[in-house]
Amino acid sequence: MIRFILADLRKYWLGSAVVVLIVALAVALGVAVTLQERALRLGSARAADKFDLVIGAAGSENQLVLSSVFLQASPLPLMDGRVLTQLASDPRVAWAAPIGFGDSFMGYPIVGTTTALVNNLADGLAEGKVFAREGEAVIGASVALKLGDQIKPMHGAAEEGGHTHAELAYRVAGRLKPTGTAWDRAVLVPIQAVWHIHGMGHHDEAEVERNHDAHGEAAEAHEHHAADPDATISETWDADVPGLPAILVKPKSIADAYKLRQQYRAGTTLAVFPAEVLTRLYATLGDAKRVLFAVATGSQGLVAASVLLVTVMHVGQRRRQIGALRALGAPRRALFSIVWLELFVLVAMGLAAGFALGYAAALAVSGMVASGSGVSIPVNFARDDIGFAVALLAFAALISSVPAVLAYRQSPASALRG
Repeated sequence: MIRFILADLRKYWLGSAVVVLIVALAVALGVAVTLQERALRLGSARAADKFDLVIGAAGSENQLVLSSVFLQASPLPLMDGRVLTQLASDPRVAWAAPIGFGDSFMGYPIVGTTTALVNNLADGLAEGKVFAREGEAVIGASVALKLGDQIKPMHGAAEEGGHTHAELAYRVAGRLKPTGTAWDRAVLVPIQAVWHIHGMGHHDEAEVERNHDAHGEAAEAHEHHAADPDATISETWDADVPGLPAILVKPKSIADAYKLRQQYRAGTTLAVFPAEVLTRLYATLGDAKRVLFAVATGSQGLVAASVLLVTVMHVGQRRRQIGALRALGAPRRALFSIVWLELFVLVAMGLAAGFALGYAAALAVSGMVASGSGVSIPVNFARDDIGFAVALLAFAALISSVPAVLAYRQSPASALRG
């Protein structure tokens, strides 16, 4: 029986290949959607795990998390710098790290922060040391620079009229170990250097605001406040801390985290747990997944119908062959098994190829997302996928039985007369 099926498949290899390809493409769409949605959830959740609490100015929770945790370029409103002073002296806070955005280098975001964040972001440094002066920088694991390289910060994008700051060039002093987050593509510098480059700090901040255009791009003013690359940094905050877009906070306990969140969710500030914000984003992502999966299921249904039609026509064209086999003494059960197994093998091959294609497509998309965002997007099969594969195989067995039943019911005489 097996040799008969193999000979039949070799004879009709082109039609068999088309059936396998059609089934594979239909299945690959559903598999890719499922794997990619799961990978995005897992990757973003892992990236947010490193940050317990984010505090910023009142506004959009989603934008606060996307900008501060995932480093998506978008202007955030500034909150009063005294919030950092309060958090630094709060006994419920293990550490609080301010962050400042706005500049970049070769597409890598430059983030102003403190040594507290650098020391707690990754499991130590892969090489070099933490910055100690305003002219030093620590780069993420995926930044294509080496120790000692110079970094000239650019405000805004070059294609949008951005300008390079001439006041200061950072020198790479250290490199972080991989974190699997967007911070692997970041350049971390002292927050004081960012303030000085943008004319902020111990002077009239209202004057600084007047030097910003509608897009928040700072003018090249206040050169007398430019950073000194050899100036050592101090992380003792006073009342003159300038406005901040966000502060990353590590509470000492879960209870402290909820108390801080409640305290800073009133008035002009906003405090969020990144995991909570991601949960709401996942709900939106889940809705999109259901729509795409419905489309994939519909395409699989159409493919199943077309494959069934083709195989029924194929059985009809082979009526004489089936009749000859019956006349030579082949039992009906053998004919049923041959026709059923031949179609089932084709569909099963299509299912296997579809899972492989879907996995490859999800890997390709995850690679593009990871290269652009820096967030590691792991693509893996889960236990639920086994159930999905078994359901598809059961459906394949069911549709394969339709032409097999037609062959089973044919009598030798009628088949030979046809």
